[in-house]
Amino acid sequence: MNLKELVKANRSYRGYDESRKVTREELLEMVDCARLTASSVHMQPLRYYLAYEKEDVDRIQSLTGWAKGLPDLELPHKGMYPTAFIVICQDTRVWESLSRFSRDVGAVAQTILLAATEMGLGGCMIGSFSPAKISEALNLPEFLAPLLVVAIGKPAETIVLTEIDSDEATNYYRDENDIHYVPKRKLKDLVIN
Repeated sequence: MNLKELVKANRSYRGYDESRKVTREELLEMVDCARLTASSVHMQPLRYYLAYEKEDVDRIQSLTGWAKGLPDLELPHKGMYPTAFIVICQDTRVWESLSRFSRDVGAVAQTILLAATEMGLGGCMIGSFSPAKISEALNLPEFLAPLLVVAIGKPAETIVLTEIDSDEATNYYRDENDIHYVPKRKLKDLVIN
């Protein structure tokens, strides 16, 4: 799969095959790819909590909010939860300001998801959670601040990319068959010159 195909296959999945467990080794490989990305002023303050045991996964799942763009749906559907999570944290002993490395968080999260996609897995970045509750639930030391939760699992839903004109809404939606549609602006509408 070339890079563009990998990027197209890397969607924000909100439904997973719970029979496919994700292993610690697979999560370590994803983080190994992520650690090779660039880091602002090369400080490398990010740390990764790997959740793949059912108890840990269930604990994190219960503390996350999904698909805020579809408030009438409960996603993931019961029985379609992810089987792993990676919680991206910042070690405040390396750098105290949590906003300083927000670009790094995006870069490593995308890298984790591209690595997952290459493995035949998928995931979803989740920003809807309480850092304090995640810290408490995972018994994290005070110097580790949760910044982003990344769900990982084997996708069990259909996602369709659609191109839209510049004046059309970008809201994602689901049809009566629970197919998830993701509108994307056209290239010609994004390039400034």
